[in-house]
Amino acid sequence: MRFALPLVALALIGATDAPGPHLNQIGFRPDTAKRAILAHDGTTPLPWQVIDADGRTVAEGQTVPFGPDAASGDMVHQIDFSRVATPGTYRLRVDGRTSHVFAIAADTYRPLARAALNFFYQQRAGTPIEARFAGGPQWARAAGHPREVVTCFKGRDLAGTDWPGCSYTRDVTGGWYDAGDQGKYVVNGGIALWTLQNLYEVNAAAPPFPDGSAALPEAGNRIDDLLDETRWEMRFLLAMQVPDGQHLTLPLGRQGRGPLTLTDVDAGGMAHHKIADRNWTKIPTNPAEDREERLLYPPSTAATLNLAATAAQCARIWRGIDDAFANTCLAAAGKAYRAALRNPDVYAAQAFTGSGGYGDNDLSDELYWATAELFATTGMPELAEALHRMPLHTAPLAGEPSWGSVAVLGTITLATAGRVMPEERAAARAKLVALADRFVVEEARSGYHLPYAGTAYPWGSSSNFLNRGMILSLAARFTGAARYRDAAVDAMDYVLGRNPLDQSYVSGFGWKPLRNPHHRFWAHQMDARMPGPPPGVVSGGANSLSFPESASAALKGRCAPQRCWTDDIRAYAHNEVAINWNAPLVWLASELSASRR
Repeated sequence: MRFALPLVALALIGATDAPGPHLNQIGFRPDTAKRAILAHDGTTPLPWQVIDADGRTVAEGQTVPFGPDAASGDMVHQIDFSRVATPGTYRLRVDGRTSHVFAIAADTYRPLARAALNFFYQQRAGTPIEARFAGGPQWARAAGHPREVVTCFKGRDLAGTDWPGCSYTRDVTGGWYDAGDQGKYVVNGGIALWTLQNLYEVNAAAPPFPDGSAALPEAGNRIDDLLDETRWEMRFLLAMQVPDGQHLTLPLGRQGRGPLTLTDVDAGGMAHHKIADRNWTKIPTNPAEDREERLLYPPSTAATLNLAATAAQCARIWRGIDDAFANTCLAAAGKAYRAALRNPDVYAAQAFTGSGGYGDNDLSDELYWATAELFATTGMPELAEALHRMPLHTAPLAGEPSWGSVAVLGTITLATAGRVMPEERAAARAKLVALADRFVVEEARSGYHLPYAGTAYPWGSSSNFLNRGMILSLAARFTGAARYRDAAVDAMDYVLGRNPLDQSYVSGFGWKPLRNPHHRFWAHQMDARMPGPPPGVVSGGANSLSFPESASAALKGRCAPQRCWTDDIRAYAHNEVAINWNAPLVWLASELSASRR
């Protein structure tokens, strides 16, 4: 009798100090897994019920005690109500606690996918952001850096290296602002761009964002809306390429602390690492009001290989849609690849202020990725030979992709691109399925039933879950096995609220969404005249490894890994946003919007 209560009564019972069961706050598809977690000290199974909008019990069962969970610091009970498949609105009741309302619907993830893609429009540089596309007047703003014709950094950096500058300028107007700051970075733009281009490529037969489906100025131009958005960034990356024949003095090889030793090199075809402010801007700062000097920073081999990889991917995607643009991309990819082979060890200089460093001391994965992309686009035998000589071609995949670990991107391309030979494709798919199997195995060791059993939560951990969801979704495609798709749902569930903080890390989605990201324009917490974030923005999430700012310092040493987070604009190591984090959110939300069973 105590469970058969009307919805109004349930709402009152749910409003207690004790949190209800943790679950995906936007709901579930009818045909995928549905799980919840209850933090409870007992070791005896507890009865649970799913109750519909009329107060009727539609499913019931017993919790499965898991015990202590190191990642959350909780004693955990797990609940699986996957058999509830009828569309509608529901609540989950267990141990006298009741969840908020959640939905079961076939289109559960579609609004999230659209909003997550719109993040990239709102991060555009060089163009006004219009209310009709941004979702309201509060997010409209004048163009930031509308004519960005810049030259290279000249003078001494923080380590005492004396940079001579360069004799040219580049028009790098456009592209996406990287994160909460207003820098534009090739290595982070590369993985974000690749992820969205890959979303189009693996769904070319049924694109998730056909022309007119997204809120974009280009909608109606007879080009897929996802491609319209990716072209905005691709053009920027192309503009970051060093002109042919230009010599620059750059650091070669790994060097110690202090001033770098610079060597004259033929830098033609390389890519500048970033374009950014000389000094950090304050929070808040509307991009249109940024008065800091904008500068190109020295080229790096990592940036050059990012350009080679994404431009090669661009060339095969745009072939037959806009052949001129495809040819431009292919020419740039070839130049960049040759420049990287000529200058294989130009590591990104780190002693600048005003922008992120994105330093990377292992470039073998970037070279593998770029080679795979160029091979998939051109089919050139010499590229196949180069690829097969690389240890990464046969080595097991280390983990999900990140901006500094991109080998898996090349493997995904070999597994999915149309012109790859069947035996090459099969080998790549086997590697991805093996990686997905590792993630599935980890769920049994995770109290919150997540495809990650670790207790170290790095900077940007939300994207680790989303990128794991991408790998799991691809494994589901390759094999047809439901366990991979269900594990991808588990990854999304974590980001959308199935975590010990009962926190949706995505703005505008769920009953406890992200509100105060580290961002210079979405800065309402600091200035009431500024807007909060639009819907669809994902926070970097829990970070148990780094507490560099005063806003998070109180957490250090006092939080279980999944609890090391604060919704505070000042907490950049925990609550920043970034294009490479939102891109897998678009990818996974779009994938989960599609019927695969």
